[in-house]
Amino acid sequence: MSVHEHKKEAPKTVRCMVLTVSDTRTKETDKSGQLIHSLLEENNHQINEYQIVKDEYSEVQRWLIHAGQREDIDTVLINGGTGVALRDTTFEAVKDSLDKELPGFGEVFRYLSFTEDIGTAAILSRAIAGVRAERAVFSMPGSSGAVKLAMERIIIPEIAHLVREIRKDKK
Repeated sequence: MSVHEHKKEAPKTVRCMVLTVSDTRTKETDKSGQLIHSLLEENNHQINEYQIVKDEYSEVQRWLIHAGQREDIDTVLINGGTGVALRDTTFEAVKDSLDKELPGFGEVFRYLSFTEDIGTAAILSRAIAGVRAERAVFSMPGSSGAVKLAMERIIIPEIAHLVREIRKDKK
């Protein structure tokens, strides 16, 4: 079966949890979280949970566990906390919780960042994706430019396809 046939079988709507990892943002000042919301809604996806989460390993992990227990969540989209500063632990929290990693997400994100946006600073990106508890998980940097790139060029085109692939053995 071709990738185009797979995509035809994918759900039309994906049910999402959006997490912004930040010690300073509020729902009013969270431009990246708002951008994720608008791009999901424009593409007929549903946001069933939205939270600002402290930039702490245990908090990110707690929300990933929570998402895996919810029947109304297919995908978790995380922005922020992916830098190289000591306080940035989102990458570790996500990586340590995944059942399966999708290294292609980070690779393609860094490639696009390098060629279209920030040049060699792309090496600082610690974007990661995978599957945890039969939910797709995408973690991207918190800047609006990074979110726009990840959402428009990678996540939106593949989110439903990935959910279909995760669910296909349950039929």
